[in-house]
Amino acid sequence: MKKIKDYFENEKFLDREIKFHKDKKNLIESKHSLELIDAHLEKSKHNLRMVDLLIKNKDYNDWAVVGLYYALYHSCLALLANKGYSSKNHLATLLFLIKNYSNFSFEEIEMIEELSINKSDAEFYTDLKQERHSASYSTNSLFNEGKIRELRKKTISFINKVELILEK
Repeated sequence: MKKIKDYFENEKFLDREIKFHKDKKNLIESKHSLELIDAHLEKSKHNLRMVDLLIKNKDYNDWAVVGLYYALYHSCLALLANKGYSSKNHLATLLFLIKNYSNFSFEEIEMIEELSINKSDAEFYTDLKQERHSASYSTNSLFNEGKIRELRKKTISFINKVELILEK
């Protein structure tokens, strides 16, 4: 996968990749997607509540990372739904976010800069996706409590930003 920076710096490349995912039906325009915004946000919060239970137990930090990733991912799906799309691919979701939420559209011009999805948010998405992969598939990757709490804090911040964007 290309680095996030490449997608931000090369709009033609980003557009080609998005077209590829649309052609493969990974990104789908859906007239019913607006109905899913609240459902995705609720699923995101549900996953956060599960993570809190796992953190208290302290024996399941790997699954806490998985839960944090899916909390983040469902908030991203709410953003796609807000624009009339659904996604069947994690990279396609990320590309859509970069394209549609990293610069202001005319409709979003009132939104202050801190509410836009920026490069560091996209990089966090990618980093947490990699951590989720390690937590899910590695037999020796353990996550300490400090790392879990740091990821949890960043995930909550991201989800709060998504909610503020959707309120506008």
